[in-house]
Amino acid sequence: MKFHSRRLIAVSAAFVTALSASASAEAAQAAAPLSKGDQPMKSVVIVHGAFADASGWDKVIPLLQAKGLNVVAVQNPLSSLANDVDATKRAIDAQKGPVVLVGHSWGGVVITEAGANDKVKSLVYVAAFAPSAGQSVTDLTKDLPPAPWASSLIADAGGYVTLPAEVVTKSFAQDLPAAKTKIMAATQGPILGKSFDEKVASAAWEHKPSWYVVASDDRMIAPSLQQAMAKKIGATTSTVKASHVVFISQPQEVAAAIIAAAAAIK
Repeated sequence: MKFHSRRLIAVSAAFVTALSASASAEAAQAAAPLSKGDQPMKSVVIVHGAFADASGWDKVIPLLQAKGLNVVAVQNPLSSLANDVDATKRAIDAQKGPVVLVGHSWGGVVITEAGANDKVKSLVYVAAFAPSAGQSVTDLTKDLPPAPWASSLIADAGGYVTLPAEVVTKSFAQDLPAAKTKIMAATQGPILGKSFDEKVASAAWEHKPSWYVVASDDRMIAPSLQQAMAKKIGATTSTVKASHVVFISQPQEVAAAIIAAAAAIK
C-alpha cells in the first residue's frame, strides 16, 4: 500500500511538473520580445488624428514597449497634409530598424502618403481614412450623408477648426467617462479645415501589407466606410465595439493589431 501511494505521488508530481513546464514555455513565448539579439530594433511610429494629440496613445504605448518595440508618437502640427507628412517622415527617418506605421482617423491620410519610405514595412489603420492616390478626405466622404457633427465645427479666423465639448462627449469619445472627455475637449489639437480637401499623391498601402481596426460604434467615421476602406486596401481586419477613440477605450485590441503587424516583419 505504501509502495502504491509513493508511486502515485511520484507520478502526480511528474505530471504537475510537466504541466508547469508547458505553461512556462507558453508564457515565455507570449512574452518573447519582437525585437531581439543583434537585429535592428523594430519601431512603431504612431500618427494621431485631428482634434487630438500624441498623448492619447498612453495606454497603447506601454503594451507595445512590453513586447520590445521602440515606440515614437508623432506630434502633428495639423497645419496641412504636407506638414503632417513631413513631421512623420522625420520620425521615420530617425529610426534605425524597420517601422510599423500607425495612423488614427486623419492620421490614416498621413501614413498613406508618408508610408512610401523604405523603412516602413507595414501599415496599421485605426478607425482611419485610407485614401487612394489622388483622393482626399472630402472625396472619400462626398457620397455619404453629412456627419451630424460636421455642422458643429468651430472655426477660428485662421481657418482652424475644433470640436465643441458636447460633440467630443457624444460623438468623438462616447464610451469614455465624462471627466476624460472634458480633458480631451480642452486639449484637442485644432486642424486647418482645408486640410481635408488635400489629396494624397501616392498610396503606400498599394505596396505594403496593411492592418485595419474598425470601430463599430464610431460616430465620426461611418463604420461602413471603415469596412469598405479596409476591404479596398486588402487589410487584415479586426472589428472592435468602440467609439472613434478605440485606442483609448480598447487599448489591448489596438495593441494586438500593431503587434501582429510587427511580428509579420521578418
